[in-house]
Amino acid sequence: MVTLALPTVSHFRDLSRMTNHTPGYQRFFAELKRRRVFRVMAMYGAVAFVILQVADIALPGLGLPEWTITLILALTLLGFPFAVVLAWAFDMTPEGVQKTADATPAELSQILAAPASQRWPAGVLALVGVIALVAGAWYVGRQSAPASAASPVARAELASGPASESIAVLPFVNMSSDPEQEYFSDGISEELLNLLARIPELQVTSRSSAFSYKGKDIKLVEVARELNVAHVLEGSVRRSGDQVRITAQLIDARSDTHLWSQAWDRSLDDIFKIQDEIAAEVVAQLKVTLLGEAPVVVETDPEAYALFLQARQLGHQITVESLEQSVALYNRALEIDPDYAAAWAGLASNYNFQTGNGLRPLDEGFALAREAADRALEIDPDCAQAYAVLGQFELTYNNDLAAAAPHFSRALALEPTNTDILTLAASMARDLGRLDEASALLEYAVARDPVNSSSHHNLGTAYLWAGRLDGAIDSYRTAQALSPGRLGTQYGIGTALLLKGESEAALAAFVLEEGDEEYRVKGTALALRALGRQAEYEAALGELAERWGDRWPSEVAHVYAWAGDADAAFEWLDRAVAQNEDGLTNQFLRPYFVPLHDDPRWKRFRERTNSSEAQLAAIDFEVMLPQ
Repeated sequence: MVTLALPTVSHFRDLSRMTNHTPGYQRFFAELKRRRVFRVMAMYGAVAFVILQVADIALPGLGLPEWTITLILALTLLGFPFAVVLAWAFDMTPEGVQKTADATPAELSQILAAPASQRWPAGVLALVGVIALVAGAWYVGRQSAPASAASPVARAELASGPASESIAVLPFVNMSSDPEQEYFSDGISEELLNLLARIPELQVTSRSSAFSYKGKDIKLVEVARELNVAHVLEGSVRRSGDQVRITAQLIDARSDTHLWSQAWDRSLDDIFKIQDEIAAEVVAQLKVTLLGEAPVVVETDPEAYALFLQARQLGHQITVESLEQSVALYNRALEIDPDYAAAWAGLASNYNFQTGNGLRPLDEGFALAREAADRALEIDPDCAQAYAVLGQFELTYNNDLAAAAPHFSRALALEPTNTDILTLAASMARDLGRLDEASALLEYAVARDPVNSSSHHNLGTAYLWAGRLDGAIDSYRTAQALSPGRLGTQYGIGTALLLKGESEAALAAFVLEEGDEEYRVKGTALALRALGRQAEYEAALGELAERWGDRWPSEVAHVYAWAGDADAAFEWLDRAVAQNEDGLTNQFLRPYFVPLHDDPRWKRFRERTNSSEAQLAAIDFEVMLPQ
């Protein structure tokens, strides 16, 4: 068994006898230098700093738990004193690792006799190592901060605790014998959530966050804490033919007590009345004082309603097959009830999404989306979802901000707390160059939808375009933690790092972009250019232009602008304008185009895309955060 030769009081007393006329602290530091402790401290700090930097960049993309980086940090810090002790006790020799022999008076005297200019570099080296270790720990702690820390709205709400009039509606459990009836229980839950969300005096967590707990074994108190709500509504649904049994219970999560519960055994014809009764009971139990009339469910044919619920659930899955099936079911529901406004609006949203993602021909798909949205508004002039689709149509298909603005304004006025509509309104504000306003709207959306990766991703992009780079990285990393492998998140992180001048870290982030190959290739080209790796940069740029240049010319223009080739950048922008590429109205916000801003051609480009300062200022779009 090897015993470590730790420094003791008697050890230093012996050293004192060797050099009686030398101060004790000088003898101590001389011994540290002789045993190469300073050198080990410096090397340990430098290596630890590199390990923490690499881990902080690479681990989020590997889908590992968030505590992994914290564990690495803890082990690194705990390992430091052990490294110092081992450096004191042992020495590397040609014969291997051996215990460090005690210093002879001659050795110690020789070190002490050396000029100060030969002694101080060792201490400075050790100090640099300690600073590197502390800097690495600080960097990880800062970069790992949750995105809510960058959100004033979320930070204020979390600090004050949940409001008494706040609630999350969890997905009701399917108790039917047929597991395929789960769409019905989910649909009832979502209908209740939407009904309660129409009460301005209530703060209701959005569907995406509430439904993220579906099938998870987690205490309701923990759910409420994570969603920052005071109450939780849960229940179950059992359907057998035309008969339905619904149970619901309201829980005060602050005290973990049941406030109310009830069960209904009714025919399917009464499904709408049950939902109204549950909503009314929630309002009564939470002692909410309504400033207007309580909203009620719009009734329709029960069979059409069941088809609508199934279509909507499939639409949420966002796959090629599920969207096709959803469209078919909406059309079946409309065959039964041609005046079903919600079904028309859902159909319009599906067409819009399919077209925007290349699943339908551009002209045909957007024409179908607009036709369905117009039909929904003919039936229900207050259909917020239909207005939102029309706004997207004008923004995406026509690149017409002025035409999109009134649709988004109307949608937000009808449903001011709908996080989907808030996000669209934030996109509108962003495209108008009102980045502070867009960030505020998205911060509100994050506070209402805290475990939705899309909310954090959108907030990250708003911060990025506003130049708030650290906030952007925090938000993107939160989105990545909530949804590992999410499309575009590593690209966003890489862009922020590149703009900060951290080109190596940016390249590492771009390489980890798995969700979007085009982003990965483009980001790699940008980072390689910044690193001066010209041949690799040209290869990556060539691949980008060849594979995606026809579809998104502006993406190629980004790289040329960043590389300082203004002529090539404007050539590709001309192609984008000629084919009316979607998203032209917000190109002026993209940070990679900053090198072009002083070029006279840039002003003309903004005028051609209806995004000059004068054109944007003339658009009337005023939105207020919900109270």
